[in-house]
Amino acid sequence: MRLKRKDFLSIAELDKSEIELALKSAESFKEVSTREIKKVPTLRGKTIINLFYESSTRTRTSFEIAAKRMSADAINISVASSSTNKGETLSDTARNLEAMSPDCIVVRHGSSGAPAMLANYLTCSVINAGDGAHEHPSQALLDMLTIKEKFGTLEGIRLLIVGDIAHSRVARSNIIGFKKLGADVLVCGPPTMIPPGIEDLGCTVVNHIEEGLGLADAIMMLRIQTERQNHTLFPSLREYAKLYGLDKKKLERAKDSVVILHPGPINRGVEISPEVADGPWSLILEQVKNGVAVRMALFYLLLGGPSVDAS
Repeated sequence: MRLKRKDFLSIAELDKSEIELALKSAESFKEVSTREIKKVPTLRGKTIINLFYESSTRTRTSFEIAAKRMSADAINISVASSSTNKGETLSDTARNLEAMSPDCIVVRHGSSGAPAMLANYLTCSVINAGDGAHEHPSQALLDMLTIKEKFGTLEGIRLLIVGDIAHSRVARSNIIGFKKLGADVLVCGPPTMIPPGIEDLGCTVVNHIEEGLGLADAIMMLRIQTERQNHTLFPSLREYAKLYGLDKKKLERAKDSVVILHPGPINRGVEISPEVADGPWSLILEQVKNGVAVRMALFYLLLGGPSVDAS
C-alpha cells in the first residue's frame, strides 16, 4: 500500500481514497505507541531528515518520534545553527543534504510553496510540515483521525473553526480535508481575519461564534498568528477573548456531545480558557497522540514497508 505520489505536500492534491488510506494506516500504527518496546522494524535502514526553518515543538518532535518508532534514522537540522546563517539558500541546503542519500526530508518553512519547490528537483521524498499560510497537511490528517475516532465517521459531521483563519495553514488544510470526507465546515473570526473568497473552499462563514456553537459537533480553536501579521487586526487581546474566545459560559450554547480541538500552541485566556482546554470536552492531547501515528503512516506510505501491522 502506497500513496499515489513521491511526496506529501498538501491535502488539496490527495483524493478521498488516499486520505482514507492514510487514516486507516494511522489507526494501525497507533497501537505501537502502547507497547512496552515502542518500535517496529518497518523502515530499518531508512534515513529521514527534519529540516525546520520555523519554531516547532509538537510537529518536529512528532515526526522525529514517528521515524524512530519505525526504526528509521532521524536527523534534526537546527536552522539557527546551520549554514543558512552563512547565506546558503534553501535549494543549496536541500541539495547538499540529498547528496548524503536520505530517503525523506521533512520541511517546515515560512514561505508558501517551499516544500513543493524542493520536491520538484529532489529525488528523495519530501513531506510538508507546514509552509507559510498555505497548508499543514499532516495536522489535518491527525485532526480528521481524532474526530473520526470520536464519532465513527466524518460524513455529516459539522466542524466549526474559530480564530485567525486568514493566516492559518491549519484552517486551510482542515477545510479541504474535512470537505473531501463529507463533513460540513463553518469558519468564524474577526472580519479582518477572514480572507476574501474563503467560501470557495466549500466552507460557510459565520460572523459571531455564538452562531456556530449550537450547530457544531466539533470546535477547533486557533491561535492568533501575530508572526504572520503586518499590523494589528483587532483592538486588544481582551477584546478578542471577549468576542471570539471560547470559555465555559459560551460553551453552554454547544451540544452536550461537542468536542474541542486546538493545533497548539495554546494561548490560555485568549482563544480558549483553561477550564475548556483541560475540560472533558477537550481532545487536544489526543490530537498530539494521533500526530505520531499519522506521521508513522505517512513514512510507511511514502517509503514502503513489508506490512502495516509489522511487529
